[in-house]
Amino acid sequence: MLSENIKTIRKSKGHSQEELAIKLNVVRQTISKWEHGLSVPDSDMLIALSEVFKIPVSTLLGDNVIESEPDELKAICQKLEIINMQLAQKKITRQKIINRLLVLLCMAILIICAILMVLNSPYLGWNYSDPETAVVGAAFHIFEWLFIRLAPIVFIGAGVGIFLTGRNL
Repeated sequence: MLSENIKTIRKSKGHSQEELAIKLNVVRQTISKWEHGLSVPDSDMLIALSEVFKIPVSTLLGDNVIESEPDELKAICQKLEIINMQLAQKKITRQKIINRLLVLLCMAILIICAILMVLNSPYLGWNYSDPETAVVGAAFHIFEWLFIRLAPIVFIGAGVGIFLTGRNL
């Protein structure tokens, strides 16, 4: 039981007899003797084995450890492949959405620029003696002032974003 468990766990962890021997500071033949049931490790060596394998000593001493079936591994690999494909598809979908939102942002900036050019700052000719007109005129002026200063920066940033997200699609 112990000999079979050592061999099974060693193989499942991907260690050769030589690698395990180096980690435990013993010769390879010692590992071979343990696995063939010709000798058994002492209590200190059992603790060292459990630390190397990262399992409790009781697992080493307990019932036979069942080696993973190749079919189970194949099924796990297939599930992981499906998950990876789904994640890749979500990433592509997310990039498409971001790309389209950035295109819409650029279009909105161009449309607002066209509207502001057509309107040609009508608030400059308004009578500001009326308080309501003054508030609306000041708000319109602030919007136009901020838009003219920020729109080029946002437009360039959105253009770069469109290029970067579109490149990976």
